[in-house]
Amino acid sequence: MVSVFDIAASVADPELPVVTIADLGILREAYAEGDTAKVTITPTYSGCPAMDTIKSDIARALQSSGYLTVDIETVYAPAWTTDWISEEGRRKLAESGIAPPVEEATHRRLPLLGPPAPECPQCRSARVSELSRFGSTVCMSLWRCEDCREPFQHVKRH
Repeated sequence: MVSVFDIAASVADPELPVVTIADLGILREAYAEGDTAKVTITPTYSGCPAMDTIKSDIARALQSSGYLTVDIETVYAPAWTTDWISEEGRRKLAESGIAPPVEEATHRRLPLLGPPAPECPQCRSARVSELSRFGSTVCMSLWRCEDCREPFQHVKRH
């Protein structure tokens, strides 16, 4: 039988379906306790509108695997950080055209100490400019590459 963790880990993030909740580090713990599946998750930020969908998707996946009772707990401490995104998750984001968060030690800053500047996920150019601090979700920003001219989203570091 597939473990509760593996089932929950396969659930895609509804806002970034190229990655799973495990790739993003949202899934903290998942195990069986008798006939009950117990899952602990942490939102990327408090008030994240995707959390209800994530909970429903986890429950549906576990119930379809035979767990009649699913107990999902949301914990806020320690707070989620982009450091929890796995290397696999970062790779999947980049391959889908979304720039993953910039590593703190290697980031470049925009003029006037703006946010960390990502590299273009299409051509790997460092010549990029921020178009908007907000992308399709609150945790993303919108950028454009000055070399290939392609717009792209970037997962903000926090």
